[in-house]
Amino acid sequence: MSGRHPRSRPARDRVRGLAVDALDRIDEGAYANLVLPPMLDRSGLDQRDRHFVTELVYGATRRRRALDHLVDAHLRRPPDRTTRSVLRLGAYQLLELGTPPHAAVGQTVSVAPERTKGLVNAVLRKVATTVGQGSIRWPSLGVELSYPDWVVDRLVTDLGRADAEAALAAMNEAPVVTTRADGYVQDEASQWVAAAVDARPGLRVADLCAAPGGKATAMAGDGAFVVAADARPGRAALVAANARKLGCAERVAVVVADGTAPPLPPASVDRVLVDAPCSGLGVLRRRPDARWRVSPGDVEDLAALQVALVRAAAPLVRPGGLLVYSVCTLTEAETVGVDRRAAEALAEFEALTPLGAPWRPHGRGSLLLPHDAGTDGMFVVRLRRRGAATAPRPDVSPED
Repeated sequence: MSGRHPRSRPARDRVRGLAVDALDRIDEGAYANLVLPPMLDRSGLDQRDRHFVTELVYGATRRRRALDHLVDAHLRRPPDRTTRSVLRLGAYQLLELGTPPHAAVGQTVSVAPERTKGLVNAVLRKVATTVGQGSIRWPSLGVELSYPDWVVDRLVTDLGRADAEAALAAMNEAPVVTTRADGYVQDEASQWVAAAVDARPGLRVADLCAAPGGKATAMAGDGAFVVAADARPGRAALVAANARKLGCAERVAVVVADGTAPPLPPASVDRVLVDAPCSGLGVLRRRPDARWRVSPGDVEDLAALQVALVRAAAPLVRPGGLLVYSVCTLTEAETVGVDRRAAEALAEFEALTPLGAPWRPHGRGSLLLPHDAGTDGMFVVRLRRRGAATAPRPDVSPED
């Protein structure tokens, strides 16, 4: 009998195992930003491994369509959900992380279901060869950049091909974490929108779509008194919790209210911010699964809601005050299209000069593309109500 020992199987990789479990849950419909943090908290992994799990899960979710293209070239039939998650995980390491094939394949096989370990091993070795030889043939830009075709087509139409491709490529990169002076984590683009409201001490501001409270607390931090509204009680409670945590609760009045029917008197505030619900096509780098959830019909439905919000907000602004509309998306329908469709309600308003670089003039407003400054994509338009500036009415508390 030979003195050689049989080759032992690699132990199940805890990091990749957790990543596969998260990918399974996301594929079943869970939101990445909601499902992954509690899984990491329960994992006992150190900070370095937690970051790696996040990279694997968010990256494989963003690049899902491209990864499936690489894998499916070597499959005879669709695999089960968990095997699919394992294959995406391995392919992501090979395509995007430059992980050596022996490590990417071996450790990924260790987390595959027992019945499909051989399949996973064979497929990933073929993917490794394809990637290593640089012989990938992408059938379309949507597959190569890993977006639904309609998203690519829409942004090419609305932005032009060069900017659309650059924006989509930028949103495949992991976001940079930025933290305000008060400790709140918020993308720079959102911080710039809050600053554009010009919420100074002594001013009264209505934030009609306030959750989770990043912009409301920023404006309160600048010294303004903010009425922060959200239609859902749970999200309104999140605004209140953030205001308490940041020490500005005395300057933030949180109300549960529909932004299309705000409970404030006409001409009662100096500033109104409508940071409207949108398709989110400017923040896909930090919301990796959103590209697979939003549909073409959502854009039109949300644009109609955005117009209703702007029409409801306009009467609240006192003469000389500002109405600021913003969205974290890039479609024409939800940006300049909203400004055009709400023109009748905005007849008493005039646009301020667009914001400077890195923002670009866009209609009467300003557009920030993800590749312009390494931030989220954002649109903002600032409108001043004509008439002599007046002091706000004293009765600005939400109506019963």
